[in-house]
Amino acid sequence: MIDVMIAEDMHMVRGALIALLDLEPDMRVVADVSSGDRILPVARQFRPHVAVIDIDLPGTDGLTAAAELHEKLPTTRTLILTSLGRPGTLRRALAAKVSGFVLKDAPPSELADAVRGVAAGRRVIDSNLALSAWDSGECPLTGRELEVLALAADGTDADDIAGRLYLSLGTVRNYLTSAATKLNARNRVDAVRIARDAGWL
Repeated sequence: MIDVMIAEDMHMVRGALIALLDLEPDMRVVADVSSGDRILPVARQFRPHVAVIDIDLPGTDGLTAAAELHEKLPTTRTLILTSLGRPGTLRRALAAKVSGFVLKDAPPSELADAVRGVAAGRRVIDSNLALSAWDSGECPLTGRELEVLALAADGTDADDIAGRLYLSLGTVRNYLTSAATKLNARNRVDAVRIARDAGWL
C-alpha cells in the first residue's frame, strides 16, 4: 500500500485529490495539509511514501517545501502538481530534487500512475513539459540580476532594492537595464513578465 500525503490550499481541489487517490486499490491518503509550512511536520508524523504538493502554497511555496522534505525526510518522495507548465518551473523543480512533476489538467489516471512511479523510485515528468524544457534555453540572467528583478516584481522601488541588497542606486538601475536588455524587454515590467512566463521568477 502506498501512503500518500496531499498538500493543496484549495479545499475543493484537495478534497477531489483525496477522493481520487483513495479510489485506487493500492493507495491511501494518510494526511493532507493546506499550507507549505505544515508539510514537513505532518510528513514527520505520518511518514508517507509520496507527498503530492501543489507548487503554489501559502506559507512556504511547494518547491521550497519539497526541497526541505528531500533534505530532512528523504524516504518521502515528492510529486509536484502545477497549472504552470513552464520549462523554467520544471528546471527549478528538478533543482529542488523533486521526484515527479505533473500538470493539474492531466487525466486522473496519469496522476495515479505518477504516484506509483514516484513511489517505485522513478522520476516522473510530464512528457510534453520535458520536451519544452529540453528545447528552451537557460536563463540568460545572472543570479544578481534575477534577485534585483524579483524584488522589482514584488513592487520594491529601486531605492529600497539598493538598501536591501547593499548596492548603490546606479548599480540597481544597471542590473534592471541589463536584465531588460538580455530578455529583449521593453522595460522592467515587460522583463518581469518574460521572466515569470519562462519560470525564472
